[in-house]
Amino acid sequence: MKYLIGVVRIFVGVLFIISGFIKLNDPVGFSFKLEEYFSPGVLNMPFFEPHALIISLVVVIFEVLLGVLLILGYKRKFTLWSLLLMIVFFTFLTFYSAYFNKVTDCGCFGDAIKLTPWESFSKDVVLLILILLLFYGKNYITPLFRPFVTKVLTAISLVACILYAYYVLNHLPVIDFRPYEIGKNIEEGMSIPEDAPKPIYEYAWKFKVNGEEQVIVTNGDYPTVDGEFIGVETEEIQKGYEPPVHDFTIEQEGEDFAGSLLQEPKLVMVIAYDLRKANMEVFSEVKAITDKAVEGGYKVIGMSASGPEQTKVLIEQFNLGFEFYFTDQTTLKTIVRSNPGVLVLESGTITQKVHYNDMDELKFE
Repeated sequence: MKYLIGVVRIFVGVLFIISGFIKLNDPVGFSFKLEEYFSPGVLNMPFFEPHALIISLVVVIFEVLLGVLLILGYKRKFTLWSLLLMIVFFTFLTFYSAYFNKVTDCGCFGDAIKLTPWESFSKDVVLLILILLLFYGKNYITPLFRPFVTKVLTAISLVACILYAYYVLNHLPVIDFRPYEIGKNIEEGMSIPEDAPKPIYEYAWKFKVNGEEQVIVTNGDYPTVDGEFIGVETEEIQKGYEPPVHDFTIEQEGEDFAGSLLQEPKLVMVIAYDLRKANMEVFSEVKAITDKAVEGGYKVIGMSASGPEQTKVLIEQFNLGFEFYFTDQTTLKTIVRSNPGVLVLESGTITQKVHYNDMDELKFE
């Protein structure tokens, strides 16, 4: 039992540290996931949405610290109860998401590891069992170091988490797990391989045969039935291949210009997913940067999910020398964790991507 608890203790602690660090690397992305959970269509707690970023920071830092405390064997009672309460809550949340098909990705491991709702629930059930096992063998969880050393290591972990979170919030995630990282080609990300698995659908055909309703299930073929057709219900029983980049459009007046714009040898994208939430003070610097890009032979475009009325006011206010195109808000949030943010592309390949705090680092050659 002593060795079993030791292995489980390390495994659970490391898993919590890894899970927390991945989300700490991108707290803005995790806050978007929390907003999805808080929305009226899921948990119906919209009053939490404005505080999603603060909540995400507290949750991920606490998650990392719990992993550290468990491995160090410090504050055993507090650590075990905190782990239990956290995993019970997330087990309920993932079950709710899976059963009612509310949130397709729990965000447990950010964009690094995508889990289906039922996979997330299964993972939480396993963790719940392991944490209950730790409760059973709690007497075997002893400190690894003397109290002073343990306190110092805990304090260092907390300060490191806070400093790391401060950095990524004011710049961009250090590790970019999304399909829009520097070096990726957007068009290639949208392509589907010829041998990619296709989705499989199941069709439930309803007929009235001799006055009684009859249901015949097929995988697509219309059944041969001597009766009156009533209707058909379609269910996707196996998902097909989904390219890393999807739902990507650059629209203006209903026309998609993504194909032509991604062929531009020198393209600058100014991305502001929602102008109401954007840092408007930096658009004077955006003006200077984009004017410099135009002088260097670059084509500059703006991309936003805000309406033409808002973009027109912005262009006039800062005398911007480029037009805005419409792109889905979720896509823009995925591309860059900054509002606004700037990308530089060469024939569809992302060569530079910066937070608005780092626009002075852009180079236009």
